[in-house]
Amino acid sequence: MIPALKTAYEVVIGLEVHAQVKTRSKMFCRCSADYSGAEPNTHVCPVCLGMPGVLPVINAAAVEATIMTGLALNCEIPERAKFDRKNYPYPDLMKGYQISEYDMPLCRNGHLDVEVEGQTRRIRVNRVHLEEDTARLLHRTDGSGDGYSLLDVNRAGMPLMEIVTEPDARSPAEAIAYLTKLRQILRYLDVSDANMEEGSFRCEPNLSLRPRGASELGAKVELKNLNSFRAAHRAMEFEVERQGRVLEGGGRIVQETRGWREEAGETASQRSKEFAHDYRYFPEPDLPPIAVSRARVAELRHRLPELPDARRQRFVQDYDFTSIDVESLTESKAVADYFEAALSSALAKAPGKRQLLPRLVKNWLLRDLNSLLHNDNLEVDESPVSSERLAELVLLVESGAISGTAGREVLATMYATRQDAASIVTERGLGKIEDENVVAEAVRKVIAANAKAVADYRAGKTEALKALMGPVMKETRGRANAAEVQAMLRAELDRG
Repeated sequence: MIPALKTAYEVVIGLEVHAQVKTRSKMFCRCSADYSGAEPNTHVCPVCLGMPGVLPVINAAAVEATIMTGLALNCEIPERAKFDRKNYPYPDLMKGYQISEYDMPLCRNGHLDVEVEGQTRRIRVNRVHLEEDTARLLHRTDGSGDGYSLLDVNRAGMPLMEIVTEPDARSPAEAIAYLTKLRQILRYLDVSDANMEEGSFRCEPNLSLRPRGASELGAKVELKNLNSFRAAHRAMEFEVERQGRVLEGGGRIVQETRGWREEAGETASQRSKEFAHDYRYFPEPDLPPIAVSRARVAELRHRLPELPDARRQRFVQDYDFTSIDVESLTESKAVADYFEAALSSALAKAPGKRQLLPRLVKNWLLRDLNSLLHNDNLEVDESPVSSERLAELVLLVESGAISGTAGREVLATMYATRQDAASIVTERGLGKIEDENVVAEAVRKVIAANAKAVADYRAGKTEALKALMGPVMKETRGRANAAEVQAMLRAELDRG
């Protein structure tokens, strides 16, 4: 948005997120929810096909997952909720209506605080409700250029949470911060895979502009077809610019739904935006209202895991980590769990090193193991190296039994073979060199072969010492102690 428009208008963004709930079966039938990669229309039954005379049955696990999500988002949990019929004129739900929640959702009046450019912003959550997902339309073109669509019903009937905010975000950056944190929370709760690329986390920003200082909201535009955070950010930035230019030119913003066209880098009109009355909601006659007991809510609250904000705060307090390290460690629950399991295992064997081990375990996990996992596109919970075995390796390095260089070789072998560290050290003879004469001989050999680095060091360029350290460690296959090598190099070079 050009500077003049930024000062004249305020950006207002509300967010609707649809997140598929992780359950074994669909929302209202027994069809398996594990349809990813399955042949089209193979995870279907008369209920999710919308056959006449069939009756839905509520998936209790999906209800519990939705309530836990609401609790994590600081929502109120009403004592009663109900399902409604949302008349749905599109071809991706065969019944002609969607079972959703309208005026009595499972969760309401929550909030989520996000950090943007050092400032804390509160995004209010209007509601979290439960509904069924739609079928998937696959659009094709035949040989003559005519278009047609195929319908895959496998997704239809999947439990779907809709999480709706108030129009509180004031920039695309704030909206993305909210979406990122929301996805992280859903994954910590293990209630959703929350994968945008696979469609289990779909966001639809509602964006408008209003004159700065005004209280009345402008006409909103809903954005669709956003399959990544990058696409969402680009689409919102484009829409801010487009609406600003329309308003500056004296035009009027039409309330509509626009799709993001990635290849063109622009939004395009799809259809006029519906209002609630367009869906002609009425209570679902085939399902009873849901009574949510206070005892059940208390039990679900007790089941909540430690959430990202609390875990970050604890890691800073307990381990004195930097904010960058803490963000990396808590980005996923699996990484944080792995770190704490490895640290616990290491401390059980070396309880006197409580000050030192957290930093060492953190470094070996985030730097060395994570590099191996990244190369193979694996998550930490898929690691061939268990948390206990990483702890064993860290203790070998910390005790001086092997060098850091040898430790990295051991880790690579552990990763490839699943062997334990001690066995690899023994088999490969990677233990620390105890004979100082062997190290001294390697130092003299490297000095003799690197005349320029030697001359630079003796001319006062102390950084040249690093150019000699590497060759000595290579000569000793990483088995020499780095501090001892450095001391020997200095002594030999200073003798002249």
